[in-house]
Amino acid sequence: MFLFITVVQAIVGALLVIVILMQKSEGGGLGVGGSPAGIMSARGAADFLTRATAILATLFVALSITLAAMAVGSGSGTKIDTSLKRTAPAAAPALPADPLAGQANPAAPAPVGSAPAAK
Repeated sequence: MFLFITVVQAIVGALLVIVILMQKSEGGGLGVGGSPAGIMSARGAADFLTRATAILATLFVALSITLAAMAVGSGSGTKIDTSLKRTAPAAAPALPADPLAGQANPAAPAPVGSAPAAK
């Protein structure tokens, strides 16, 4: 039922966008012309689009409230799944402070004041 109402709301939302874009605004909009008589006259089309906008907007809000109520009702009383909860790994063994202590490092700079090696 939730999925059905969600699809209906998407359709109503798309129709609402189309109807709003079809209305003639001060700047012209995407207003659609029509015959000069009947419902498709300028005044008749404006009245129809205004009523359609109001109806679709009311329907959209009502569906939104319904979906929110259904979502709250379906989510209450559930328990959080902690099956993926993991603990921190045990501490790694401590490494020596200086693993190269006591070893000669040929890339190290020579101490200050020492003479270069003779060739």
